[in-house]
Amino acid sequence: MEGTREKKLTEPQPIGPEGIGSLLLLAAGHQTGLLAKLGTTIQGVASSGCRSLLPLNLAVVERLILTLLFLPVAGLARTWDLRTYTGTLLALVTGRGCAYSYAYVEQFLSRLARAQADERLTDAVAQWTWTLWHDEQSQQEQEEQRAVFYVDGHRKAVYSDVLVPRGPVGKLGGKILGCRELVVLHDNEGHPLLATTHRGDQHLTIGVPQLVQRYEQATDLVHLNGLVVDREGMAAEFLFQLHSEGRQVVTLLRSNQYEDEHSFTEVGEWLPWRWDRSGQVVCEVAAARFQLPRSTQPDQPLAVRVALIRDWRKLIACEAATDGQTDEGEQWKAD
Repeated sequence: MEGTREKKLTEPQPIGPEGIGSLLLLAAGHQTGLLAKLGTTIQGVASSGCRSLLPLNLAVVERLILTLLFLPVAGLARTWDLRTYTGTLLALVTGRGCAYSYAYVEQFLSRLARAQADERLTDAVAQWTWTLWHDEQSQQEQEEQRAVFYVDGHRKAVYSDVLVPRGPVGKLGGKILGCRELVVLHDNEGHPLLATTHRGDQHLTIGVPQLVQRYEQATDLVHLNGLVVDREGMAAEFLFQLHSEGRQVVTLLRSNQYEDEHSFTEVGEWLPWRWDRSGQVVCEVAAARFQLPRSTQPDQPLAVRVALIRDWRKLIACEAATDGQTDEGEQWKAD
């Protein structure tokens, strides 16, 4: 009986799908060097002599990092949920008998904040993403990858009793709520490179230059020449600043910035761009120029190159007027 009981206690327990997925994520964190990068960065902050009281043992630091990274995998939304957590997943990925307590993890986070480790951790993540996606490529491939980078802003609502800056949250139908602004940088293959958090009322034209310069300084080898920004980046001073830094910016004109084709100059030949299933041209494109007025230099507008798109599938009915009188017929124009 004793032998049978001991055998049952020492038999390995089966791992479910959740455990297998967690082990794969854990292996990826080790393989890509993320855990080592974050661990050595925090260890460097702890040994910098700032009296942060952070743990100096690298193994302890890595276990705390794993606990924070795997909170969503374990079904926890925040560290507060550790108070009632009785699962085994966090213990499994950290190699401990049980998961860390809420008090210990919060103490770790507060010491990181007091030591201002967020700046060094942000730079560490930027260096890691560049190494992960681009460092092992040839020089020619790196030049191709540097051609285009995408920058976008995203606002996440913050529900708190403390007053925080308010802004429109698109996910909630554009409601004005207390929120945080995330500025996200991707390469032309969609790989996330860096994300920074700002006040909820910060405009994207302020966050983009900061993010771009931050990533260049952290990696120490990149110059982001081509940027793609949504229509929030269509601001003359913003574009002029990036142009003076030797960058090319692609964005969208807002509908209230022009009236019709006559608002543009040097309109080139209209060329077919898209066809329907029957071979009929439904969209045409033409190159043109547009004078974007500048508030600081009204007499020196910013000249930008634009691509005009004429969509024949979207026709707008308009009345034709002759000598101040309306004709009975209707004319149609493409949107």
